[in-house]
Amino acid sequence: MTTISLVAGNCGRGRGYEDGRFEFRSNLYLGKDFLASDLFNNNPFRRKANGCLSKALKGFGNGNGRRFRVIARVKKGKKHDYPWPDNIDLDIKDGHLTYLSHFKPLAEKPKPVTLPFEKPLVDLEKKIIEVCRMADETGLDFTDQIGALENKYQQALKDLYTHLTPIQRLAIARHPNRPTALDHILNITEKWVELHGDRAGYDDPAMVTGIGTMDGKSYMFIGQQKGRNTKENIFRNFAMPTPHGYRKALRMMKYADHHGLPIVTFVDTPGAYADLKSEELGQGEAIANNLRTMFGLKVPIVTVVIGEGGSGGALAIACPNKLFMLENSVLYVASPEACAAILWKSSQAAPKAAEKLRITAQEHYKRKIADGIIPEPLGGAHADPVWTSQQIRLAITQAMDELTKMDMEELLHHRMLKFRSIGGFQEGKPVEPERKRNMKPSDASRLNAADIESDLEKLKKNILEAKVPSDPITDQAIEKLKQDVDIEVTRAFISMGLQEKLESLKLELSRASDNQTLNRNLKVKVDKLMQEFKQNLSRPGAHLGLKQKLEKLSMVSRLIEQKEKGEKLKAEINQKIPSEIKEKLEQLETAQANLSKGDPLDEDLVAEAVKAKKELIEVLKSANLEIVGVAKRKAAAELQEKIVNVKKEIDGEIERVIDVAGLHGKIEELKAEMVIDSSSPKVEKLQAEIKEEIRTALDDTALKQKVENLRREFATSSEEVIDEKVIDDKVIAENGRW
Repeated sequence: MTTISLVAGNCGRGRGYEDGRFEFRSNLYLGKDFLASDLFNNNPFRRKANGCLSKALKGFGNGNGRRFRVIARVKKGKKHDYPWPDNIDLDIKDGHLTYLSHFKPLAEKPKPVTLPFEKPLVDLEKKIIEVCRMADETGLDFTDQIGALENKYQQALKDLYTHLTPIQRLAIARHPNRPTALDHILNITEKWVELHGDRAGYDDPAMVTGIGTMDGKSYMFIGQQKGRNTKENIFRNFAMPTPHGYRKALRMMKYADHHGLPIVTFVDTPGAYADLKSEELGQGEAIANNLRTMFGLKVPIVTVVIGEGGSGGALAIACPNKLFMLENSVLYVASPEACAAILWKSSQAAPKAAEKLRITAQEHYKRKIADGIIPEPLGGAHADPVWTSQQIRLAITQAMDELTKMDMEELLHHRMLKFRSIGGFQEGKPVEPERKRNMKPSDASRLNAADIESDLEKLKKNILEAKVPSDPITDQAIEKLKQDVDIEVTRAFISMGLQEKLESLKLELSRASDNQTLNRNLKVKVDKLMQEFKQNLSRPGAHLGLKQKLEKLSMVSRLIEQKEKGEKLKAEINQKIPSEIKEKLEQLETAQANLSKGDPLDEDLVAEAVKAKKELIEVLKSANLEIVGVAKRKAAAELQEKIVNVKKEIDGEIERVIDVAGLHGKIEELKAEMVIDSSSPKVEKLQAEIKEEIRTALDDTALKQKVENLRREFATSSEEVIDEKVIDDKVIAENGRW
């Protein structure tokens, strides 16, 4: 680039300096006409021997005729902004176009770095060096000792690297001297040219892309590049790409897809760069766009995890047909340090988190996330980078040979199936006891609607069929239900943040005296707290387990209350019925039993029974009770059995219609929506749709006929039926109607 600098000589009033600068003491104005007509016209200027162009400026100066002179010095800058060589060989056949890359050989060899778990090996190395030094100084033969120490060192190295823990493998994956993406690319390619830029104004150095050849075939290489020292790490942003980097990778993927180049990606990043500027530029959108596009690329894709792969930053270039991982590489959704800080509030629990996260290559291969593990030399990939690169090349070429035989549809289907097969679910399998104990109490103790309804029916049956006022089994079940409700209420107060207010009120109540003003204030506080609790409880989807148990307890309480009222009223009525009527009723029961055995009917006994019934009705009316109806016990039992059978038949027909119409999906959706909010418009819409489809597909002619026959039989079995209650010869009560 050529630059022009304008300096003023000491040609007028002003102050000159040794370096050639001049300070004007009078105001100087260089106008548009001067710049246009004088400065950039070559003819008026005179070239001097020192390379300066000068021209006397007319119209400037003082009264003594001294004029200003402007000197333009031409400075020779760099010939090229970009590091292009002076002579480019256009007929290059192999090698790497190094002038297109910032990746240059290091001037100094990296210093060895010892990881904490490698200290036993360092001690053995020091012993070997010490023995060798003694052999050189004394001239004695220590060959046997050195050989024994070296064998011991190799055995210790093998034992150490074959039993690595997940956190140790993570440390190796983060080793400062571990080969980077460009190291591997330069080792495995015959020709290589790096491509730059996202065509949106930026070239992210954390993401490297380019075209290279292996065995005469061209591939598009994309990788996340770490630095080999502090300076390079700062330049590469520690391999954390910005949105520009992911859009650069996306551009190269589309380029490869257009030209039919197979894609090879190298993953080595702690994650996408998460600063404010990256978020403003759309970091999440850039990653999501890469994910969507990679599943539609029509060329084979192979990914190799060479270091650490962090979260979506790694996944943005890792949606391949084949995924390989180096033996000591890791892949995770969150770093163990971050996971430990979230779960255990301390990064010191990182080893435990690394084990629970299943981040190693072996765990991913076991779960069919990785398609293969590429071996590393003992000591890690940095111990022999070239050998590691050749193992990577072998895995890539074998995978590409398999994938290139597929057509486009098979390739896309293969990629889709790889990710669809990851993970799984189980249905109908009981939960292990240990796992169940470790579940959240709210989840473990929550009952579904079917369980609640079943328990409620059992309790209702026990309460109604109990012959004594207090049944021990029923009382025990009710007591357990009350305890469960108390526990759920306490948990609800805690989750609502009302526990402190509740404890404060309890303390005030324990200290309260007979002062009426104080008691009124406490009552206001209690009412306010309960109002806040009920308001939080009434929210849709909140504390469903507690709501279900409260509803169940309320139903049980009503049943017990009705049972007690009925027993009390029955006892009062029995006291008012004369003994003569009771005797006649007993005789009637005996006659009915004999009649069922085939004995002849006693007409006198029938007349007495009719008379006794009228007297009983008069007694009941005198007690201000309304007669609902009278029916025979046997007829009622038979009728009840018929009702149950018809109900089963109706239920079976509805189940058949549901199976034929395929309504199970809608019913499950309705159940899920009712758990969230049973009164939502979507629930009402689903209920209406299901009812309409069942009504359309159901042939209910025969069922209607059976129901109508039951109604007629029920009507004729009693003298007067006002309510749907079957009344025995002995009177039972419900809500004051008899």
